[in-house]
Amino acid sequence: MELSTLDYTFIIVFFSLVLGIGFYVSKTSGKSSSEFFLSGRTMPWWLLGLSMVATTFSTDTPNLVTDIVRTNGVSGNWVWWCFLITGMLTVFVYAKLWRKSNVNTDLEFYEMRYGGKPASFLRKFRAIYLGVIFNVITMSAVTLAAIKIGSIMLGLEPWQTVVSAGLITVTFSALGGFKGVVYTDFLLFFVAMAGAIGAAYYLVNIPEVGGIEALMANENVASKLNILPDFSNKKALITLFIIPLAVQWWSSWYPGAEPGGGGYIAQRMLAAKDENHAIGATFFFNIMHYALRPWPWILVALASIVVYPDLASIQEAFPNVTPDKLGHDLAYSAMLTKLPSGLLGVVLASLVAAYMSTISTQLNWGSSYIVFDFYKQQINPEASEKRLVAVGRISTVVLMLFSAALALLLQNALQLFDILLAFGAGTGLIFILRWFWWRINAWSEITAMFASGIISIILKLTPIGAYLFATETGVLPDWSEYIFIVVLTTAIWLMATFMTQPESKDTLRSFYKKIQPGGSGWSKVVADAKTDAVEIVKDKEKWSVPAGITAMLLGVILIYSIMFATGYWIYGRTTQAIVLTVVSAIAGVLLVKAWNRLKGNIL
Repeated sequence: MELSTLDYTFIIVFFSLVLGIGFYVSKTSGKSSSEFFLSGRTMPWWLLGLSMVATTFSTDTPNLVTDIVRTNGVSGNWVWWCFLITGMLTVFVYAKLWRKSNVNTDLEFYEMRYGGKPASFLRKFRAIYLGVIFNVITMSAVTLAAIKIGSIMLGLEPWQTVVSAGLITVTFSALGGFKGVVYTDFLLFFVAMAGAIGAAYYLVNIPEVGGIEALMANENVASKLNILPDFSNKKALITLFIIPLAVQWWSSWYPGAEPGGGGYIAQRMLAAKDENHAIGATFFFNIMHYALRPWPWILVALASIVVYPDLASIQEAFPNVTPDKLGHDLAYSAMLTKLPSGLLGVVLASLVAAYMSTISTQLNWGSSYIVFDFYKQQINPEASEKRLVAVGRISTVVLMLFSAALALLLQNALQLFDILLAFGAGTGLIFILRWFWWRINAWSEITAMFASGIISIILKLTPIGAYLFATETGVLPDWSEYIFIVVLTTAIWLMATFMTQPESKDTLRSFYKKIQPGGSGWSKVVADAKTDAVEIVKDKEKWSVPAGITAMLLGVILIYSIMFATGYWIYGRTTQAIVLTVVSAIAGVLLVKAWNRLKGNIL
């Protein structure tokens, strides 16, 4: 495939703008570690919200969605749509709590909520576990997608894609810090959305597909269109719908959808001007991420079924793709090769934007863990601000190198998605309850983290997993593997919680006084403090969590209604679309009222 001068112009201008932003903010970002990682906590909600959306639009996301749609149909997306519940809980319950904590990273929370050596170990270990291991795995999935796009669209070798895309990204990330990331995300958001929507509109109308009506009527596509799974198919119903909605959203830690908030979402909440800006940013992100953004990718995925009905047709069209990189996720890149000059340049720039926004965020977030939660805590507690920024920039480069190396060994995006879900299975409930139940301690989290990881490794990499959960020959149904990990991990960390000592009175009282979590889960701590004549409750405290949960439920209804209505408008199913549009309008009005009541509460 040949790029025109116009295509190259779009790409060159885009790269120049991104690097220019990095150089422009480099001086202010290097003033202190707070500036480098949190931009001085001065960011408005709309800029942080756009940054969250841009960050979660990575090169592997459309590939992953395409893989899901081609394999399990549109309804297969419930494996990640279910995380909307987590997102809404973060918006209306946890965003305020995170912003009030005033920590530099979400891992610093550990030594606020817990005490002693277990808390210190947990913070340092999680800094490496999440900041390096999980972070590198996530970035490698994004880089793998970039490799496939480079291979299909530009005929590049994997190492050429890694070097060219990675070098520019790591340069502006190391220079600009968090402010550079957020500012470039503003640009990347609009470029990425323009590219995704433009590609979907054009590709649905190419002669091979024949327009939206012909696409919907195609015999290979018709069975893939349902937004809800076939309720008569027990396995599909359990795997694609019941498990995600009933278990997965609260039980699993997954980057960008952590129960109770966390990771780079928490980083953006911590960088907000105040609590209301943190809430506004996360709410805007969830609307865009779930309700609107998936549909351009889904349309391209459905069109790809018409043009490339199976893997053999992709291999035939692109013989230069090596067997170890061949998968259904390649179909998205394959479809993009059919774009005309000009639009192709915009779409390529949008994919580069998607790659850079995600990688730059992961680099800055991972480096913040290494700097604040490991280097400063373990190696050099007296480090100057200049030294901390320098370590942040060095760790940014090192993380990029590790992720690039791993990406060269991987095969497809869905493979990484399953691994990350399994490794976090069973830990999510802790992240929800630790704010509202005094009895959870550092050993609860340590035990859950190791139990989930060890169980996942045993099931994924040893004959035991194949014996228990093989698709056709296993003792148990293959869909029960995830539930098995969740139940066993949860049982283990609950036993550890009650077998170990609770946190000290001073630690629990200090946390309550600062955060004011409220609720019956802290009644013992409040009562004991009152007995000892220690004041930890604010005079006008009113527990806002019940109002927050009401707002969360309305938010879930609102966004799912918008998502369904958008799909049905596209499908041409007018009656369902009108009904759901009305439902979303009603939910929106009720949510505004609930939000006004919530703002009146004092947490």
